[in-house]
Amino acid sequence: MFSAPEQFSAATKANFDAQLAMMTALTTKAFESVEKFVELNLTVVKTSMEESTANAKQLMAAKDPQEFFTLSAAHAQPNTEKALAYGRHLSTIVSSTQAEFTKAAESQIAETNRKVVALFEEVSKNAPAGTEGMVTFVKTAITNANAGYDQLSKTTKQAVEAIETNMTTAVAQITKATPKATKK
Repeated sequence: MFSAPEQFSAATKANFDAQLAMMTALTTKAFESVEKFVELNLTVVKTSMEESTANAKQLMAAKDPQEFFTLSAAHAQPNTEKALAYGRHLSTIVSSTQAEFTKAAESQIAETNRKVVALFEEVSKNAPAGTEGMVTFVKTAITNANAGYDQLSKTTKQAVEAIETNMTTAVAQITKATPKATKK
């Protein structure tokens, strides 16, 4: 049988190790996301430079102002669509990173909670007589904290889903409206 200080020490070490592992995983995911973001931006810059050069050559070769403005208008719509595609790609990177962070955090919190409850149950078995009220109080506090976390987690997920839905709707509306605006 372990004593309470040894149990707390072992639990603290296990918790520290788990937090270190989670921070390493989150840091790795963050670097992967930054890497995707940089790759996306490099691709966009390279493509934009190539297309800008080609467009500039076409505009310089225009024979009259009417042809110049026709070419300018023709280049506007694809650029708007590319900007929207960039926004969607960036949104995908951010959403997947957020999902990975949320998943890791929820997993860590659930595991830590399970360990705290198990440790408390083990320690409370050996609690001295007369501390039943305190044990009940701590159990109630843990239950209430878990319920609060669950509610916060659900609310946060709903907010993120609402933001993603609004963003998708806005992009769809802009995509739909872009051809009409460039024709005018």
